[in-house]
This record gives sequence, C-alpha cells and structure tokens, in this order.
Amino acid sequence: MKGRIIRGVGGFYYVYTDEGIYECRARGSFRKEGIKPLVGDDVEISVTSQTDMEGSLDEICERRSVLIRPAVANVDQALVFFACASPEPNLNLLDHFLAYMQQQKLETILCFNKTDLADEAVVRHLREVYAGSGCPILSVSLLRGEGLEELDRYLDGRTTVVAGPSGAGKSSLTNYLQPQAAMEVGEVSRKIGRGRQTTRHTQLVRIRKDTYFLDTPGFSSLELDMPPGELPECYPEFRPYIPKCYFDDCLHHREPDCAVKQAVERGEINRERYGNYLLLLEELSSRRRY
Repeated sequence: MKGRIIRGVGGFYYVYTDEGIYECRARGSFRKEGIKPLVGDDVEISVTSQTDMEGSLDEICERRSVLIRPAVANVDQALVFFACASPEPNLNLLDHFLAYMQQQKLETILCFNKTDLADEAVVRHLREVYAGSGCPILSVSLLRGEGLEELDRYLDGRTTVVAGPSGAGKSSLTNYLQPQAAMEVGEVSRKIGRGRQTTRHTQLVRIRKDTYFLDTPGFSSLELDMPPGELPECYPEFRPYIPKCYFDDCLHHREPDCAVKQAVERGEINRERYGNYLLLLEELSSRRRY
C-alpha cells in the first residue's frame, strides 16, 4: 500500500493512505543501511493489523528534495509566516529565515498575518523592506478571512513547509487550510499517548490531492551555518551589484569601492534590510572566530 509519512515519533511513523492513517514501524534494514524515514517521504507499507491500523514501513520512494531543519522530504517551497503585530515582527529573525531558505535553494513565499491589528503604514513598510527579497509578499488576516484566496493559490498542487515564530498564527492557518487537521493530529496523539503535545513535532497535513502543508514547531531563533562569504548570495537584491564590487571577495561591509553599499546609499537596496545583513554577517564572523 502506498502512502506518505505525516509524522514520526519515538520510532513510529504515521502514514497517510487512502484508507486512513497507519501506525508503522520501519524495517530493521533501514537502520542497518543508515536510512532514516522523514516526514514527507512517499513510502510503501504492509498492513499488519487492519483493525488497529498498524503496518510495516517497507520502502522509501526516491526523494525529490531534503530539508535539514526541519528534517523533511519532498518539499517544493517554503512559507515564511510572520505577524504584522502581536507579536511585533522581529525582522532580524525574519532575515535568518529568508537567508536559510536561500541557502537551501528553496522557493519562498513571505506572508504577514494579522493585518487587522496593524496600521496600513506598518504593512506597507514591511512590504517595502522586503520588496527586493525575491519572494512573493502576501498580507493576510486569518481573523477577517482577508487575502487567503491568494495564499491558497500559491499552495495549490505543492508541498509547502511553513516556518515562523510562535504566535504568528501558524496553527490557525493550518486549521483554515484543513479543518480536519486537528482530527488527524488528535488521532495520532491518541495512538502515542501524548495528549495534546502536537506542536513539538513536524506534521504533514493533506489539504487536498497533491497539496500538502508541513506545519513545524514554532521557534524563536534560527542559527545559520555557513561561511560569512556565502551570506551575500542569500540576499537576492545584492546580486546585480556584487560583480561590480572592486574586490571579488567583498563582504559589503568595510571594503572600499563596494557597489552594494553604493546601491544602499542611492536607495536601490533597502537600508533596513542591509542593516539586518550586517547583523547576520557579524554573527557568522564572530562564530568562526571562536
């Protein structure tokens, strides 16, 4: 039977199939071969108990992609989901997320929720800061149901991993996209006997045929792991100017004749976005020194 892993906890893998969710153990050969099943994997299972909806995970189909954090497979794109207000968006953290997705070469949608709690000027400012980020920028209000049709069009037919801090409204988004998601999460929770501890693990939610949503635990920090010299390429608005810098290895900080800094001065690169770049660059440089 074919299915897709929607969650993995304590050596058990919960596989979504046309007949329901099966609790599966992986074959011992996976461990011997150093293969770990991941949420998002397309798999083949054998049913060991139809009554208890239990099975054996026999085969992992070829993966289209693998993301390290969160550890998921077969993801097509990322949705970076932040609130406009309550909590106030931490733009330095937001740049961490966007740089990470650029490092993973993952197409990214940037979505700001809770427009009902923010002034129009705040929403406009956020869009201006990230206009050059290379991401489609959406603004929605889950409370009022505004902007959700456009978001749904971006998700249709794709597997999307959502990332963002706690409090942004990711759980509410999941419930909007798939009202039965809470039922499926609850079904898995009953099997593993962990009650409502549903936000600690990555969860794959089927919205409709060929459309999946990977809900991840909210986290308030993200540590980038890359040499400082790779960071400029994670800022798409820098790329047209990088070849014009005097130094080939320019970090766009203290170097003279830097085309990126000149673009910032002319207003062609957003100054606030450039400021966040400098903070990330210092973070990466300090880590390498120590």
